[in-house]
Amino acid sequence: MPADIGSTAPEFTLPNQDRQPITLSHELAKGPVVLAFVPAAFSSVCETELCTFRDSLTQLSSAKARVLGISVDTFFALKAWNDQQKFGFPLLSDFNKEVIAAYGVVNPDMVGLKGIAKRSVFVISPDGIIRHREVLDDARKEPDYAKVTETLATL
Repeated sequence: MPADIGSTAPEFTLPNQDRQPITLSHELAKGPVVLAFVPAAFSSVCETELCTFRDSLTQLSSAKARVLGISVDTFFALKAWNDQQKFGFPLLSDFNKEVIAAYGVVNPDMVGLKGIAKRSVFVISPDGIIRHREVLDDARKEPDYAKVTETLATL
């Protein structure tokens, strides 16, 4: 069952690019969370998306929002990617694919890559409720950043 608007966001703890555990409920205690699921590190649209979030951090921070990037890549790959792009927010490794399953964003086959994340964005309010959900079936498309900002403005 996918995580839908109005439902409680599935809890998780995943390692970030520095192998430090990040727990959703701990992040929500600091304010709203934007979860950005991306198919693969170092791919062009994923990089564009996360750079857009990076470049919007000042605006997102004014809403006290925290961005968490999630992919099934290893934390080694995520560290190299972050070192290159200086995203400024945690990149989480869902290598075991449990969180993408819990959020209902598994792409069974993207050009031969099996069981990676669909490009998806969730906005979760501090009370743990999903307020925005966008799951893209076309990995070449970017999310609607304006909807993310609009949702955060209502929290």
